[in-house]
Amino acid sequence: MMKKPRIRPIAIGVFENAGKILVLEGYDSVKGKHFYRPLGGGIEFGETGAQALAREILEELGEEVQSIRFLGLIEAIFNFNGDDGHELVLVYYAEFCAAEVYTREEITAQEDDGSSIRVRWMELEWFRAHPGMLVPEELLGLIG
Repeated sequence: MMKKPRIRPIAIGVFENAGKILVLEGYDSVKGKHFYRPLGGGIEFGETGAQALAREILEELGEEVQSIRFLGLIEAIFNFNGDDGHELVLVYYAEFCAAEVYTREEITAQEDDGSSIRVRWMELEWFRAHPGMLVPEELLGLIG
């Protein structure tokens, strides 16, 4: 039986540091392509986007965030690993409470399933020179 398609609301956080943003590296095995996305995740019922972002960052990195500010909304319709997806992406600027997070070149984040993912600071200019590598694709225009 096929899973019923649904629109998934998510919140992602743009953390900036000296011309870099914090992103996770993903891989689409069907397309054979890498991509990058800011951290975040699903918004649970009864939770605001800002609350979801703070919870997700705490769960994934063990770090608290502050100065969460709504930046915009992106409607993303995409295909990942052969499956169609549709997300309403609430985008926020945020800052880490702990200044030392900004000094780490690479950070290991924990996913809900217990697996770990690599997170790192990457130059915003690199994404401008490589269109389509930062997702959702409209994000680059939103953050400038």
